[in-house]
Amino acid sequence: MHLQLDGRGPLHAQLTRALKSAVFAGRVSQGARLPATRQLARELGVSRNTVLAAYDQLRAEGFVDGRVGSGSYVTPPVQSARPIHGVDAPLPAQSQFARRARVIHDHLRIPGRNIPGIRYAFQYGVPLTNPALTSAWSRELAHAAAYTSPTYPPSQGLLALREAVCDYLGRRRGVQAQPEDVVIVHGTQQAVALTARVLLDPGDEVVLEEPHYSAMREALQIHGANVRTVGVDAQGLICDDLPLPAPKLVCVTPSHQFPSGAVLSLQRRLALIDYARRNGSWILEDDYDGEFRYDARPLAALRSLDDSARVIYVGTFSKVMFPSLRLGYAVVPPGLRGDFVNAKWQDDFGSCGIEQAALARFIGDGGFERHLRRTWKTLKERRAALLNGLKRCSNGRLQINDSRAGMHLVVWLKGRNAEQGDAFIARARSLGLGLYPIRPYYLDPPDRAGLLLGFGALSVAEINEAVALFETCLDESV
Repeated sequence: MHLQLDGRGPLHAQLTRALKSAVFAGRVSQGARLPATRQLARELGVSRNTVLAAYDQLRAEGFVDGRVGSGSYVTPPVQSARPIHGVDAPLPAQSQFARRARVIHDHLRIPGRNIPGIRYAFQYGVPLTNPALTSAWSRELAHAAAYTSPTYPPSQGLLALREAVCDYLGRRRGVQAQPEDVVIVHGTQQAVALTARVLLDPGDEVVLEEPHYSAMREALQIHGANVRTVGVDAQGLICDDLPLPAPKLVCVTPSHQFPSGAVLSLQRRLALIDYARRNGSWILEDDYDGEFRYDARPLAALRSLDDSARVIYVGTFSKVMFPSLRLGYAVVPPGLRGDFVNAKWQDDFGSCGIEQAALARFIGDGGFERHLRRTWKTLKERRAALLNGLKRCSNGRLQINDSRAGMHLVVWLKGRNAEQGDAFIARARSLGLGLYPIRPYYLDPPDRAGLLLGFGALSVAEINEAVALFETCLDESV
């Protein structure tokens, strides 16, 4: 019997699908006897257990009738179970949510992050590889797997992790919080989604910084929020431009504005909190990489100044450890605590208990802060290499926004418009250099050539080689 396995999933599942397809296509007629399990296993080069599992599944679904001492025979398939012609063709969006998602962020049509032929990629969000962290995390996971309860974890998060988060935030970010105020989430993106679900109805207005983190904007827009933007300057969000009537929610990155790198001044921090208090607005503070400052100690968070319980403080371990961890936290006002826990329960019941337990122990025994110190030192060296290289090749052709923090830089190509910037990026890619425009981080992008250069994943040597290619592109396009 000729059967084509599709390569997706376990072998027994592939074989089950192949046999069903043969039945539907008429290659195996009604009442026909299927090959003996040993014979089919030899023909396909699989184990007999694989064939037995596939036959058992077909019997359970009514496709095959097993007769003792005789074999397995194909039964008449149910007519309605036949594949519908064009079943893989796209259907009209079935809900307003789906329609908004297709317009705003159609994940199936967005190209992947990996571009063939790229040797050096200044891709923001790619993690720094740290073998010491990998080893330490493996040990913590093994310990947690042995000692963590197999029952569902609390939807709000394990108490041990919430306590560790509170202790860390109090010492490092000036945020005084109780464990009952903390909700453990799957990173910043889920925190934004839960905030939208708790605070916003479709059509409610939200203010974002301009420029801003595009994934946050898309999450809010897919939820149905009406997003508008307020500009930033060297002191962060321009609070005097905040609209009246006020929005339901203002989203900010005060410690290290994304992507410009500006730090929200104390005067504006106080003004923003006062604005929210007077107008009944909420503030979402995204502190995505506040740990990494290279000129001073990390700044106290906006939440530490909030005396009116209007700030929802969001942090993530995905940026400072590795993205696949998918753990973060939201410190929520006491009056919203129950609503956030309800939303988290509805979304996924709760984050993985084993990984939460491992992280709580990693923070508690000092491993997390040792990792931060090593990472800070490495990032500082890489940032210095990139800055020095860009300054050497600039010759007045670049405007470099030095934020003295984080894992990226913003660079503007002087005198070039957005179209010329795209041509510059295309030329760099032809040389194996991955450059990425800043334009996607604007709701209303300027007609300027700007780049967002993430340096976390490149060594100092790689950065030096990448800057040499960058200079080649600059020289060619004079």
